[in-house]
Formats: sequence, C-alpha cells, structure tokens
Amino acid sequence: MNEQKSKITANIIIAVIAAAAIVAASLILANGVEKVKGGGNRIIVTGSAKQQITSDLIVWTGNFSAKSPSLQEAYGILETDKSKVHNYLISQGVPEDAIVFSSINTTTNYMILPNGMYSSDIDYYELNQTVTISSGEIEKITDISRKVTELINEGIQFQSNPPQYMYTKIADMKVTMLAEATKDAKKRAEMIAENAGNKLGSLKYADMGIIQITPLYSNEVSDYGMNDTYSLEKEITAIVHCEFEIQ
Repeated sequence: MNEQKSKITANIIIAVIAAAAIVAASLILANGVEKVKGGGNRIIVTGSAKQQITSDLIVWTGNFSAKSPSLQEAYGILETDKSKVHNYLISQGVPEDAIVFSSINTTTNYMILPNGMYSSDIDYYELNQTVTISSGEIEKITDISRKVTELINEGIQFQSNPPQYMYTKIADMKVTMLAEATKDAKKRAEMIAENAGNKLGSLKYADMGIIQITPLYSNEVSDYGMNDTYSLEKEITAIVHCEFEIQ
C-alpha cells in the first residue's frame, strides 16, 4: 500500500514539474513575441537567385617549344614552328586578329655530372612560346583545340591546353540578380513575420554576398566564390543578406 502511494506521489511531482516547465516555456515565448512586436526590432534574412548561362567567349592556349645546344639554332627552329602554327590556324578559319603569340621564354639546361650535380657546361637551350586565341566562335575553337596536335606530325612539339569558357555579361547580370535575390529575401522575411503574428516593414539594409559560378548541377561552393571556366554551360548563383524592420 505504501509502495503504491509512493508511486502516486512521484507521478504527481513529475506532472507538476512538467506543467511548470510548460508555463515557463510559454512565458519565454510570449516575451520573445513581445520583443519582436516592439517598434525597433528587425529581422535579417538571406535570399538567393539562380540562373543558367551559356558561355559566349572561349579562350584557348597552346604551347610549342624547340631545343638545341645552339641558342641561335633553337630560335630558328621556333620561328619556323611559329610560322607553321600560324598558317595552320589561319587555314582552320581563325581570324588574324584573334591569334596572339606570347614572347619567347628561354631556359638554359646544364650538363649533369656523374655525381648527379650540375656542371657549368651548357647542355642545350629550350625555347617556349604560347599561342592564344580569344573568340566568340566557341564550337569552332573547341574543335581546333582538339585536333591542333596534328601539328606534331609536322615535327612540332605542340601541346594543346583545355579551353576556358567565359561569360562576358556577368556585370550586367549582377544588378538583375541582386533584385531577384532581394525579392526572395523579402518573401522569406514575410513568411517569418506572418508566422510570428507580425507585419514586415521596410528594407533597411542589403548586402550582396559572394557570386558562385559553377557547372550545371554542381553542389560546389566556396567562401571566396567560384568562377568555373571549364564548363560551357554554367549556373550563376547570387546571394543577398537583407535586414527588414518588423512592425
């Protein structure tokens, strides 16, 4: 009998504690709502806007080199190869003004002694040069970047680098996307305010966050922003942090 009374007493104590906790939580929530309803309260939300873009500029580079124990001979070989590269690109329909050759980079290589140390005697000179094409004809230049190594058959030590794909109207898009991201932030703020029984006031502050330019369907992000240049089709995401007044 005493044991049964003890159980009943324990249950009553637990119920009282639970009721007290509920009352306390209600008071805290009520105070919180009261603070939100105060005239000087504000809410900070994050909005975003996404848009798919197609690159409108391709930048492709290729490297070719020449080696010889004689610097003059290496230079002569490189000049001949440069002419062949130039003629090849012209034959593929690349405009003259789209082809840019860099200055020549010269590396002096020294002979290696039996002990593995370098001697002061020159083994050979290696000269390198880069050709760059910037164009809006993306399909054509992409195709050239894949088959230009045909020049190897002409004895040219040529290396084709992966093309980079750019979008030149990013600056114009930022204004539009900032407006769209701000609208998204406002919708989020309105939902939060309504759920709390309040009304959303005016926008007090807006700060554009990092722009992310990523390949389609990619989940990659960076605190410093991403700028994918290896995908033709991309997605641009704009983030904005907004502060609204709560009425």
